[in-house]
Amino acid sequence: MATGYVLINVEPGYEFSVYESISQFNQVADSTLLFGDYDLIAKVVANDMASIAQFVVENIRQIEGVQNTKTLAGAEV
Repeated sequence: MATGYVLINVEPGYEFSVYESISQFNQVADSTLLFGDYDLIAKVVANDMASIAQFVVENIRQIEGVQNTKTLAGAEV
């Protein structure tokens, strides 16, 4: 199992609608609205990092209002 943390910037006024949209995906284990350099963070869980990358490109980046994303790979210790 792989975990990725997706930092998301959205267009002003879209914060809550994007938050609601990403919360609907089964792959999103948790999401939080942020203040600062990024607007949201989503914890994404999948079988491997390739699946997480595909999920981000095909789903999160397609949500109206999403400007850009940055995905961080969780380390398994």
